[in-house]
Amino acid sequence: MKYFFQKYKYFFLLFNFILLSACSSIPSNTADGCSIFNERYLWYKHAKKAEAKWGTPVYLQLAIIKMESSFDRLAKPPRQKIFKVIPYKRPSSSFGYSQAVKGTWKQYKEETGNKFASRARFKDSVDFIGWYTNKTKSILKIPLIDSFKQYIAYHEGWGGYKNYKKKQKVILLAKKVEKNSNKYKKQLENCKNSLSTRRYIIF
Repeated sequence: MKYFFQKYKYFFLLFNFILLSACSSIPSNTADGCSIFNERYLWYKHAKKAEAKWGTPVYLQLAIIKMESSFDRLAKPPRQKIFKVIPYKRPSSSFGYSQAVKGTWKQYKEETGNKFASRARFKDSVDFIGWYTNKTKSILKIPLIDSFKQYIAYHEGWGGYKNYKKKQKVILLAKKVEKNSNKYKKQLENCKNSLSTRRYIIF
């Protein structure tokens, strides 16, 4: 057995590298929900699990991630600049698919018991979005199907939600999320049967 692993260790290392690269790369067409899940079928399983657990529609999960990180697992807010030239600190600790900040991510881990959750992992990110939007439903009484108001609460926080009407930029972002949410919903209706009947998992 030892001889076997020594002989093929480079093959296993190459396979692991390819596997990790495939899992961490950005899908080729993030504007199409069916295309995303055809490339990342395991993502579909994770999103459906979050939907079953928290009630948050898969299309809303995708729309939030699309807006927050464009499906970049290592996404961070751009650095501020001094005199528009010198790089300075980032405006927040947002990171990963969901762009959750450290404090809210800590709260999520404590409340769910998901101690080893990572903001750079899709599985944990959609579960976080489910947890957050479900709490929004409880705290602010916003239905999970209301993509517009759910995103405003996601962006501004539960406390800042009440002042969103004064922020035109936030309203425009929420409208984009609502538009993408509706688009993903229609797309996923067309491919839900093929996705649901697949029995194999590739990435």
